[in-house]
Amino acid sequence: MPYGPTEVGLGPWEGPWPQGQEYDEQLLRDGDRRNVVDRYRYWSMEAIIADLDTRRHDFHVAIENWQHDFNIGTIVRSANAFMAKEVHIVGNRRWNRRGAMVTDRYQHVRHHETAAGLADYLHSIGVRLLGIDNLPGSEHLETMDLPRRVCFLFGQEGPGLSPAARQACDGTFSIAQFGSTRSINASAAGAIAMHTWIVKYADLSHDEVWRG
Repeated sequence: MPYGPTEVGLGPWEGPWPQGQEYDEQLLRDGDRRNVVDRYRYWSMEAIIADLDTRRHDFHVAIENWQHDFNIGTIVRSANAFMAKEVHIVGNRRWNRRGAMVTDRYQHVRHHETAAGLADYLHSIGVRLLGIDNLPGSEHLETMDLPRRVCFLFGQEGPGLSPAARQACDGTFSIAQFGSTRSINASAAGAIAMHTWIVKYADLSHDEVWRG
């Protein structure tokens, strides 16, 4: 690697092995080179997911999957970083996972054939569906009363939300822009929306907040 350490993570555990069901014997023996925070070093994937499940936030993330869009993976990666409750894929079941950097393994990912099916599921658990698109009548993310139990729905890079998705949404919002371009990258918009929820609702004083 041209910058930074040559290897990610830690090598085999040195000294007596720690006790606890969360630890993975293979990782303790061979080393843990995964892209996880120090808290989860040498933990099994199942133990990490179980611990995350005790602390997940109340927002969901959904992405339409009609084209071969690399942004889906990066949106899933941001959903993991901000600890979304669930990630929803609307449309094609298969999607490009490269940008997720294996973070999708730690997320609960649901598939929905249609946006209407997604909306039905969310409404059944008391979650509002808000789409992001710079459409006439969209609310401003910066000033809107953002619901705590919400799902952010993102369309494909370029065409944005499909007509069916717009109809299924309880509302849409847009992100303030000041330059010459009409839109910003879908994965960047996703990160902005999720972080807006974090600023409003997350417990930033908690010891488990990771700041690098």
